[in-house]
Amino acid sequence: MSHNLELAQKHAWNLARTLMTTVILFRSDNEYGVLPADEIEDAEVEALYEYDPHTGSRSVH
Repeated sequence: MSHNLELAQKHAWNLARTLMTTVILFRSDNEYGVLPADEIEDAEVEALYEYDPHTGSRSVH
């Protein structure tokens, strides 16, 4: 988890390209984190951005 959104975004994009799967950048309380997209449904977090290694990033809202 990170308190810095810009740093979390860089790590999310890097993780998506490394794993070659879509990941979701989320906020929980005052921290940011990343989960694979298929695992986010069970978590009680606010999804912010989706990072797809094939098409890039997009805002979830």
